[in-house]
Amino acid sequence: MSILNAKSPESFRKYREMGMIKKGDSMVSTKIKPLDYGFIEDKDVLKSIVVWEIIDMNDKINQPFYHNEDGVVSTNKSLYQILFEAINDGRIKEVYDDEMFTTRLSPDAIQARIKNEVMSDAGIDRLNESGKLTDAEKKEFTNVYETKTENVKVLKIKGMWYIDRRDSQMKYRLLGIAAMGQDPSTMGQFGPDGQPLASKDELIDLFWVYYPNARDVLANSVVFNNKNLSSDITFDDILNARRFSSVIYKTDNGLGNGVIKDYIPRDADAQMEESERLKAQILQMENDMWNY
Repeated sequence: MSILNAKSPESFRKYREMGMIKKGDSMVSTKIKPLDYGFIEDKDVLKSIVVWEIIDMNDKINQPFYHNEDGVVSTNKSLYQILFEAINDGRIKEVYDDEMFTTRLSPDAIQARIKNEVMSDAGIDRLNESGKLTDAEKKEFTNVYETKTENVKVLKIKGMWYIDRRDSQMKYRLLGIAAMGQDPSTMGQFGPDGQPLASKDELIDLFWVYYPNARDVLANSVVFNNKNLSSDITFDDILNARRFSSVIYKTDNGLGNGVIKDYIPRDADAQMEESERLKAQILQMENDMWNY
């Protein structure tokens, strides 16, 4: 529904939240069913490589993943917020501890990862004196450290590049997506020297989502477009079209666990060069198919 056709802001927001538009006397759903991926048999994959990439939302091209807006003309949420809310309300169920998709995570387990409550020293002293704390005292002496939506600025993705034997084309299939944030267990913590822990700024994987299970949600979540607030491009569109900037940090190339920083340690420039080399190698896969 367009704001240009709305009789009032209230009705516009109501129908937009319901995912409905009014046509005459009828209500029509605007919900989108993403086009299913085609079925691929192993024998149809001529060659493939699995890559893990980092998407830094500080990069200008990636800022639509981070943008939040709740306006009259359009409403947009960051990709992390969309995933987090859909996990909590059960619309996304395939949520895991890591990129291997073996250990499932419940919404409660994710909450434990993003939130940490620590009793202050004053609270511990009061507890030792009185033996127990009132609810008001618990609230007063408890410090809450939380990874907030606005602090999640890094994403990870896992996907496969492969050559489809049937049409002799190079294709990409996104398999998983993860959000990274600060570990609340290190926030507000100090070492023996009284200084904040060195690991306080390190990012952890908050959760991994098996991407095919998230497509229904992301296909109905519009990306912010500063050139057209009425744009209907969705997160599913830009992720499948790879309209983002990323850095490869791991591949299934047979070199240990494939993590670049492990086989090229302590050399950021060489690690970036290796990432670019791997991108070139992927492009060369298709070129090699046509060379005889």
